[in-house]
Amino acid sequence: MSALTDVVDGIVHEPTQVREDAVDLTVNEIYEIHGPGRVDFGGGELTDADLVPHSRTWRDQGDDYQWWHLEAGTYLLEYNESLTGPAVLQARGEILERGGSHPTLHVTELPRVPLTVGGAGLRLKENARVSTLLSR
Repeated sequence: MSALTDVVDGIVHEPTQVREDAVDLTVNEIYEIHGPGRVDFGGGELTDADLVPHSRTWRDQGDDYQWWHLEAGTYLLEYNESLTGPAVLQARGEILERGGSHPTLHVTELPRVPLTVGGAGLRLKENARVSTLLSR
């Protein structure tokens, strides 16, 4: 079992997500950025961007989970899991090989992460494994 399981909460399905040296993270929500945020020098005018959850659709009526149909662009990705310790966050190969990407980050908690989708778009199912945490 990974030492990361001591600092990761909210794992959806441990046998699938946890490896000896890593924990895969699952998508909880995808947000569209509808209005700009603000960043200033001193932080007194710092404001959040206007975010709207991206719509989901059923692929088959018998499915338990819906899909996001993402067109080319940038979104914010929110995870099901939370983190309370140091780790390296990276996109899974399955996302990269299908035209999606997000930055590799050194983190101690899980922020919303910008997800960039290439020209052909991307389909993501609720709870899909999209990122991996590695020990620092």
